[in-house]
Amino acid sequence: MMTDVLVAHAKDVEKAEFYKKTYVHVALAILAFIGVEAVLLRIVPAELIAAMFAQRYVWLLIIGVFWLASVLATKWSLSQSKSTQYFGLGFYILLEAIIFLPLIYIAMVYSGGQVIFQAATLTVAMFAGISAVAFTSKRDFSFLRNIIVIGGFISIGLIVAGMIFGFNLGLWFSVGMVILASATILYQTSKLKDSYATNQYVGASLQLFASIMLLFWYILSILMSRRS
Repeated sequence: MMTDVLVAHAKDVEKAEFYKKTYVHVALAILAFIGVEAVLLRIVPAELIAAMFAQRYVWLLIIGVFWLASVLATKWSLSQSKSTQYFGLGFYILLEAIIFLPLIYIAMVYSGGQVIFQAATLTVAMFAGISAVAFTSKRDFSFLRNIIVIGGFISIGLIVAGMIFGFNLGLWFSVGMVILASATILYQTSKLKDSYATNQYVGASLQLFASIMLLFWYILSILMSRRS
């Protein structure tokens, strides 16, 4: 039976079980996201979806709500309560589905879903490769934390400025965000054992899921810009 000790201090069999459950929950979260997104695309009127990306100040509100919800979801992910962890994961999945709605809609309209499949394939391949590096490398990736924090604040500032002043951040910003998301996945994966107890695999999956979706967003944005 798994105990609630820190993963780094757990037995090998407990560590293996923790990682197995974490990545199973990541996969289930992705499937749930796909399901919720499909439902939203069916029930949300196209006019309302169009309004989401047509009004830049609406996006400022959405980003603000998203940031607040992200903070709450992160707090819930570190809870010792399984029900709280699951609530945080489910809440975040729903939030991501809403945020992605206009981007997925545009991709469906202009490419029939082909570009979405390509972006998803690239995202999964990159996530698998980064995870392999994190598990097999003996390097300490703690130095990435400050880079990620600073990069995150800079990116939020640029996004807000772009929406207020109406300028396009362009392809290189998306490339930079792909690099930032990849660094986040590498750091989070390498630090799972130091951040979570063996009974917090749901919360750990939430953290990885959030970074995967950030990576997917900007890979999809890059692929769509190449088609436009």
